[in-house]
Amino acid sequence: MGTNLVENLQSRLVAYRRELHENPELAFEEYETTKRIRHWLEEAGITVLDYSLETGLVCEVKGEQDGPTIALRADIDALPIVEQSGVEFSSKTDGVMHACGHDFHTSSMIGATILLQYRRSELKGTVRIIFQPAEEVAEGAVYVAKQGVLEGVSAIFGMHNKPELPVGTIGIRSGSLMASVDRFELDIIGVGGHAGIPNDTIDPIVIASQIVSAFQSVVSRNLSPFHNAVVSVTKLQSGNTWNVIPEKAELEGTVRTFQEETREVIGKRMQALAEGIAESYGASAEFRWFSYLPVVNNDERFTKIAAEAAENIGYKAVEAEQIPAGEDFAFYQTQIPGYFVWVGVDGPKAWHHPAFKLNEDALDVAANYFTELAIQVLGNPELLG
Repeated sequence: MGTNLVENLQSRLVAYRRELHENPELAFEEYETTKRIRHWLEEAGITVLDYSLETGLVCEVKGEQDGPTIALRADIDALPIVEQSGVEFSSKTDGVMHACGHDFHTSSMIGATILLQYRRSELKGTVRIIFQPAEEVAEGAVYVAKQGVLEGVSAIFGMHNKPELPVGTIGIRSGSLMASVDRFELDIIGVGGHAGIPNDTIDPIVIASQIVSAFQSVVSRNLSPFHNAVVSVTKLQSGNTWNVIPEKAELEGTVRTFQEETREVIGKRMQALAEGIAESYGASAEFRWFSYLPVVNNDERFTKIAAEAAENIGYKAVEAEQIPAGEDFAFYQTQIPGYFVWVGVDGPKAWHHPAFKLNEDALDVAANYFTELAIQVLGNPELLG
């Protein structure tokens, strides 16, 4: 690739990204995506490791100097969304779209892998690069980790594109960056009957309405004002006709938090409120809680070097804004130290929008940033102790 490596690489990464964008695949269905990644890596002389993964793959770049092993991670799956971006390389698969930019993550991390291979003489250790399936269903990280991919790895680094940030900007934040994600279900069991004789019933719709209102007080009246949380009821279903009070109402929703102690308090308080309100009306409540994703919690030891890696190569490091979306990169961080950053892509629409687009100039930025970050982290082994 010679001295024009970066210029030629950008063109190559754009081609990779567009091919992936045209051919999106859903979680755990990324068979052709995996084949493409493998082909591009092997074409560049990269060693693909032999793990028992149905989809996704892991490769490795060994430095010319011995040292620890760190990991970089990109996600590869798409979403069940009909594309409305209008780009010439729009999805060829009906109802499936890379609306979260995982095609960008994959392509730019291939670029980082190629650059690390080119700069092996500067690597004081080994970089393991994980192309992970099924992030959108929050199962891919656990699946990959169960195959032993993190064995011998001292720390892991990852990213998400950020449409709100300009190209050339890296968002960095210690501690919680993305929220834990939990789901709840609630059944209110009352007594059905004639809508014109409500005194002979225990109306679950009235009770459910009271509970929805009470849930909104959980954050404002039970948590520290310095803690962030979101409680959203997204489903309230009951009844099937206009003149019958039903027996049962069903609620469902999500809770997003940034502190583990907050996460524990909210679920317990919601259950107590639901059961207490239902009982006061003579009804019963069945509350179910489903833990989904932990917090993306960045290890502060890497904050300084993450910012310096950006500035070393002419990019701008800014304070990353917390957001109440979830990311299964968090599962890796429960096992080994990790750090997750935003990469600015200057896009007009937010993640998961059918018209999601990004500035492809950011491919080169992300590839060079993670190359520099890996070299710098391995060059400071005291951070990995």
